Amino acid sequence: MAAAMRSRCPGSGALLATLLGPRRGCSSFRASQLEVERSRSPRPKPDPQGLQFGRVFTDHMLSVEWSRAGGWGRPRIRPFQDLRLHPACSALHYAVELFEGMKAFRGADDKIRLFRPELNMQRMERSAQRVCLPPSLGVAPPGQALLFVILCPVGPYFPGGHFSPVGLLADPSHTRAWPGGAGHCKLGGNYGPTIALQRAAQARGCQQVLWLHGPERLLTEVGTMNLFVFWHREDGELELVTPPLDGLILPGVTRQSLLELAREWGEFGVREGPLPMGTVLAALAQGRLREMFGSGTACVVCPVGGILYEEKWYPVPTMEHGPELAQRFLRVLSDIQYGHVPSEWAQPL
Repeated sequence: MAAAMRSRCPGSGALLATLLGPRRGCSSFRASQLEVERSRSPRPKPDPQGLQFGRVFTDHMLSVEWSRAGGWGRPRIRPFQDLRLHPACSALHYAVELFEGMKAFRGADDKIRLFRPELNMQRMERSAQRVCLPPSLGVAPPGQALLFVILCPVGPYFPGGHFSPVGLLADPSHTRAWPGGAGHCKLGGNYGPTIALQRAAQARGCQQVLWLHGPERLLTEVGTMNLFVFWHREDGELELVTPPLDGLILPGVTRQSLLELAREWGEFGVREGPLPMGTVLAALAQGRLREMFGSGTACVVCPVGGILYEEKWYPVPTMEHGPELAQRFLRVLSDIQYGHVPSEWAQPL
């Protein structure tokens, strides 16, 4: 399930209407205003065994138009269709747009659950605020915007429950985000420029990019996932570490959930702090690093099997240790998401 907002006219951008201050028109919209137009040519349901992310979409989509003069219009569910954008739309020229993604799970009781959707909406609002900073270089606040929601059925990220560890290319000459930038927002402009290095990683036999930053070459994110390291500190104590929310990384919903679970268990230290590459490599050399994994909506957790850094391959013993913690996180969150375990994080709709 994906929600997006983008500009509809020249010099405009995507934003939440509630962030624009006093104006005429509707400041919100309600489900009771919903208009539904059903597709006259529904497609056959796809084979669930062959589903791939972002390839098959439902027959309908939700859209809500906004304008500065009129505020929010009526929400409409209509047949899935292409968008019409003005050629000078600032979403195309300046990446003035945002998107958000979440999953809906059909549980063992046949009820549908969303996983912590309020966190996605809070992040969407923060992203909208970031787009609406004072204009520069001719980028003006929007006059029109479109909120739309599309849905895509997906199969399990790891078919059969089998973990597939990924290799990471760590290239310090490329940076995903920087202080004062928008790395903490879910904006399209954060993702398009990463595709070239992702292709370079695949050409080198890696599956993802490990993004580094600064003179200490701080580990920040894994592809589009948050990063976790589970290791023994130098004093021998077990600790789970993830980079801090310092503006460089996306505040992932799964990331927050893993931190909250780990702190609730109270079985090892939990810390949000910087991870310099030198410190991580030292822990590897000393045999103190047990697991490294990414986290995100699509995979929940994804184990890391090694890092290609400065032309040298560094094996990471994640799979040699189970991976006990990564699999535990996956099992616990999956039980919540599919309704096997009652939780306020995933209430039936």
